Amino acid sequence: MNPQAFYRDPYPVYTEARRTQGLTFVPELDAWLVSRREDVREVLGNPEQFSSAGALRPDHLPSKAALSVLSQGFGGVRTVLGADGDAHRRLRRPLSRGLSSAKVTAALPFITERAEALIGSFAGDGQVEWMAAYARPLPAAVIGHLVGLDPADAPGAIRGAQGAERLVFTELTEGEQVEVAQEIVDMQQLLDGYARARRRAPRDDLFTEMVRDLAPGSEDLTLDQRKEIVSNVQNLLLAGHLTTTALLGTVVLNLLRDRRQWELLREQPRLIAAAIEEALRFEAPVQGFRRTVTTTVTLSGTELHEGDVVFVSFASAGRDADADADADAADGDLRADEFDIGREAFRHLSFGHGPHGCPGSQLAKEQVRISLEILIRELPGLRLAHTDITMAPTLIHRSPETLFLAW
Repeated sequence: MNPQAFYRDPYPVYTEARRTQGLTFVPELDAWLVSRREDVREVLGNPEQFSSAGALRPDHLPSKAALSVLSQGFGGVRTVLGADGDAHRRLRRPLSRGLSSAKVTAALPFITERAEALIGSFAGDGQVEWMAAYARPLPAAVIGHLVGLDPADAPGAIRGAQGAERLVFTELTEGEQVEVAQEIVDMQQLLDGYARARRRAPRDDLFTEMVRDLAPGSEDLTLDQRKEIVSNVQNLLLAGHLTTTALLGTVVLNLLRDRRQWELLREQPRLIAAAIEEALRFEAPVQGFRRTVTTTVTLSGTELHEGDVVFVSFASAGRDADADADADAADGDLRADEFDIGREAFRHLSFGHGPHGCPGSQLAKEQVRISLEILIRELPGLRLAHTDITMAPTLIHRSPETLFLAW
């Protein structure tokens, strides 16, 4: 299969893998696919045997010219996503504090104000391209706010963080790679300025938490400290908006694709929480991450050896009918492949599990909750303007490339 075709619709491969005894090696991933829910839980809960090193292996390596540009920046060091053990706990600690329930609650007025302003900006037009007009701008503004970026700096910082993903997960010409690499360096230099400013004058924001935890003390930051802080804030900016962007796209798409779901939500707004959980189960925003085997281990009957790579599919786990309490042998697969906000609660793994469970899950859910509340109130006649939807060719954010809506 063409890798891009697989990325756009990996679900047939997931389904076949779940039905096949043992693990399935998927050439497009160059890894063993972990497709069943209990196997996914086992791997994610056992970081000693399944290391996070290389969790995001690039699909494309930057050219020498792009690497030359990148050498002028502050990246290239380990981030929380690819760390294990004590290093992971150290890098995660400021994220857990900065994205705590109290911090998210304090941000709700800002989220609501931005959501209402964005929807208000196009509500009178009768149509909109949802991803560009709302699903990308809202999470970008919110994560910029929590990190502590000046609103004028947030767009450039987010663009640079997105560039880091584009550079290694999208096929670009050398000229495009150099251009994107420069955006990344500009972003890193901006973040470095923030790091040094927060050292001199701490604030009540996530950037200060990062500086305080990753570089304890009051002396000037060393170059290594600056690189670590910048790399991890860059990772946060990307993860903090990309996942929510994807979820805002798929929840609206699937609610409107089956009109009964949208009408049910309008009639029973109390189902918003269930709709969010179903959207997460049905289309995991991040399809999964890689893990590297550290010692000989048997998983689902397949013997794995040190250095082997597995792809842990959160998305496949969400459609594992055998793990769905309300599925029976006759219609389990069909039920799992249906989007149904009235479904009995299903404990998905779409935000991960174990030490690497997503620390920003509450923030993402609150943004989607607020968005749906406004939509059913202000745009009750919302519908898909185009039904031919193309999903982005990546497993890093499962979302429509464009989503045209009308009302």
